[in-house]
Amino acid sequence: MKRATKISAAAVGLAVLAVTGTAAADVHHSSNDWPYAQHSAKSYTLAAVGDIACEPDDDDNAANPAALKCGGPTLGGMGAEFATAKQATDMHPDAVALLGDEQYQVGKLTDFEQSFEQAWGGLKMLERPAPGNHEYYPYAKKGDNEAGQNGVGYFGYFNGHDQAGTPNAQGQAGDDTAGNQGWYSYDLGNWHIVSLNAECDSDAFGHDCSTTDGGLLSQETQWLAQDLAENKRPCTIAYWHQPTFSATTASTATVAASAPGAGGIEGAAADAWWTLLYKHRATLVLNGHEHAYARLRPMNPAGQYDRAHGIPEFIIGSGGEALDTLAGTEGAYANPNVVTAQASAFGVMDLTLKSNGYSWNYKPVQPGPGFDATALQYSDSGSGSCK
Repeated sequence: MKRATKISAAAVGLAVLAVTGTAAADVHHSSNDWPYAQHSAKSYTLAAVGDIACEPDDDDNAANPAALKCGGPTLGGMGAEFATAKQATDMHPDAVALLGDEQYQVGKLTDFEQSFEQAWGGLKMLERPAPGNHEYYPYAKKGDNEAGQNGVGYFGYFNGHDQAGTPNAQGQAGDDTAGNQGWYSYDLGNWHIVSLNAECDSDAFGHDCSTTDGGLLSQETQWLAQDLAENKRPCTIAYWHQPTFSATTASTATVAASAPGAGGIEGAAADAWWTLLYKHRATLVLNGHEHAYARLRPMNPAGQYDRAHGIPEFIIGSGGEALDTLAGTEGAYANPNVVTAQASAFGVMDLTLKSNGYSWNYKPVQPGPGFDATALQYSDSGSGSCK
């Protein structure tokens, strides 16, 4: 398996990592102010969120419905994505885990440049993204009809591109090749962190969501098995877009929220990843896709509560674009493994990664459309240990 090389960016004093497989992403700092100030080698801050940037109302989107663009009445809009970007910046993170759907509706490069970049561009060198369905799939809902980008805008933005707009084959979003669509891993201290691409129902994956038939998703799953087997660090986080287990009504129309694959065909395919992560005693799984925040109890691959060996799941799809509806209410969620959840405000999760444990703190920063400041009274925090 190829290993990434670590490229020093002397202009800013930050080690920037190109990834072609497993990348060693130890971050080094100078004596300047954040983000290059000295941090304790025993503790790292990881900001985590997905589902962020509204579609810009520009000439490239002139034919698209106004309700789907920044300023649409049901969207968070530019104000929300700026609010969450400031929240993440104020955390002074060592890295930013982006959980997919960074840019709506189909993640064209111009969309990234005119929306996501405006709010989140200041954190770009720290961002460690995973793609979502809006970066790969076509969008033909609510009067819209846009072709899928198959990651072209996503890779073009995060990896850079040539003068013609063709994405670089390697960069901080992983490889952009026929044989690797942006899965990679990196390390922060005692933590091994894996970013995966679940967008298997796309042209890039041959619309093949099998994890065992030799197709691209199967190759990604084999890579994950090897990556986890080779990892020597005691703590592991994996993140991808569609959750295996659900908390909202958007993902539970046909499958029970507590069943593997409630998030759709991608979530069902990711059940194989959960099995591998469970086998290797992974510490946490982070997902987006559902426009809400939810914390789920430690679960085995069948979605059963497993206090001793299960993996807690955090859904953090509250980056700013829009909000969904929770399945059930507090104390009576459709998925009994949901401990706490909110879908009335936008916010980013602050994860502190310690030598053999972690703590989390989630507090939203901006109410969603139709909600008032009382939505900001929600908070969720706690701590856990590595297995």
